[in-house]
Amino acid sequence: MSKILTRVKCGAFVRLLASGIQPCMFRQHQSIRTNLRRLLSNTQPGENVRPLEGVKVLDLTRVLAGPFATMILGDMGAEIIKVERPGAGDDTRSWGPPFVGDESAYFLSVNRNKKSVAVNLKDPRGAKIILEDGDPVRPGVAMTDLATGLYAHGAIMAALLQCHRTGRGVHIDCNLLSTQVACLTHIAANYLNAGKEARRWGTAHESIVPYQGFRTKDGYLVVAAGNDKQFVKVCKMLGLNHLSDEPKYKSNTLRVQHRQELLHILSQRFLEELTGEWLRRFEGTGVPCGPINNIQQVFSEPQVANNGLILEMNHPTAGKIAVPGPAVRFNTFESREPMPPPVIGQHTVQVLRDSLSYNDDVINQLLASGTVAQNEVH
Repeated sequence: MSKILTRVKCGAFVRLLASGIQPCMFRQHQSIRTNLRRLLSNTQPGENVRPLEGVKVLDLTRVLAGPFATMILGDMGAEIIKVERPGAGDDTRSWGPPFVGDESAYFLSVNRNKKSVAVNLKDPRGAKIILEDGDPVRPGVAMTDLATGLYAHGAIMAALLQCHRTGRGVHIDCNLLSTQVACLTHIAANYLNAGKEARRWGTAHESIVPYQGFRTKDGYLVVAAGNDKQFVKVCKMLGLNHLSDEPKYKSNTLRVQHRQELLHILSQRFLEELTGEWLRRFEGTGVPCGPINNIQQVFSEPQVANNGLILEMNHPTAGKIAVPGPAVRFNTFESREPMPPPVIGQHTVQVLRDSLSYNDDVINQLLASGTVAQNEVH
């Protein structure tokens, strides 16, 4: 079971351990770990200060859940020091194609605003187990990992607030299993309270009808009638007013009971018009409705660009890259130029010298012994 073990200490210092590992042991110079723990800084007052300015994060995570959490913290102003193994680095650096130069697009997507320090670590791997009847179907992105990262990010923010109030540090345990179970929400409640086992519904909702994707003349459309008034509006927009007068469709409970025949009627009607025409008809009705877009259509949407969700950066080896931008914006500070995802060990000497106060002789000894590695990029 993969875990993110997080220690939040007062003095604006956060330590994140890699998923599934025990407290890491450096092969040489144990003092590095001791000194890394002493990275402290205080937020300075002033205008345009991001929420986590002055917070330093020692990031020993890898792959997705942990790096996603620390990237969010970095977007909010924290200084993220990402510790990687020399040579191979984070596993996702090799997860391709596609690659941009020598960097995998996967790694680039969740590692902006970080400094990379290359240190030899013992790094046991975590594991995820997926159980499902029949052949499993993997979603487009690893939602459990991402949700674990979001839980970890929120927990860290709460722990920092608690530290401020109580003066005591906090140990946080976020893991994939707990995230998976917690995110089952009503599916879990259905079983725990009614003994109802989950089944596959495709795009449909087991407790609400109609609430799913429908094929149109040229694509797909999602329509969600969450209450009886919305169902009446759906029938009106489809020119099927008689359906809302049918006794067997008068309530959502009845519509669920008669799901198959009702959805057959609606599906046949949606096939008769283009997606754009249906969107035009439903606009302003209050019925949740939208197209199912491919990725090209997503990033062609003006609101995506307006929300700053296409983030472009100049990478030291890959050149110009673009990744999804942060989902949250604040009115108290302007987004700054993001720091591109680092190459392995890009900031080793900088962190040892500036943050840990090692002199050049000690740094050179560490480099010569292979305990740490520096990547010379410009």
